[in-house]
Amino acid sequence: MVRMRIEDGATKRSDPPVRGCDHPGCAGTGDFRAPRSRVSLDLFHWFCLEHVRSYNSAWNFYAGMSAQEIEREIRNDTVWQRPTWPMGTRAGMRYAPRFRDYGMFGLDDDDGPTERRAEHRRRTASPQDQALAIFNLMPPLTLVGLKARYKELVKLNHPDVHGGDKAAEERLKIVNLAYATLKASYFP
Repeated sequence: MVRMRIEDGATKRSDPPVRGCDHPGCAGTGDFRAPRSRVSLDLFHWFCLEHVRSYNSAWNFYAGMSAQEIEREIRNDTVWQRPTWPMGTRAGMRYAPRFRDYGMFGLDDDDGPTERRAEHRRRTASPQDQALAIFNLMPPLTLVGLKARYKELVKLNHPDVHGGDKAAEERLKIVNLAYATLKASYFP
């Protein structure tokens, strides 16, 4: 059986070409790059360590710019060189978007009665938030505090206390469901 020769990678490799320092009169190797100008940041000078340090300490990105141009450049950099528009004024928009806070900050006063907004908030609240609202509690919860509040609500809404009232029975079912939700969510 004939075996294939495996060539040694060290013998085949050739050393990369050595780049000389771009500083006039320097015989060192150009291991460090520095940008050539503000306009062409992708073109570089290659310097030795000593000359790249002196070049970088003397290089000024804003050289030759007026104060207004510098300010404009800084403002443009705050948005990563991307165009921006005031809300709702972008050219070519078919509609003007409007910020809606859904009653969080009180800015949607023109949406109608507050009951409708409150109903919307109740519909979009999570089961845990609804249960917290029923118990009139705020996180963080303790198991002892939750049980104490549950006992209070059971005593208030128990049908035996209200003479067999069906509405009190329904309220007690809601309290029991809210208690089960909170206990499962906060104390697994």
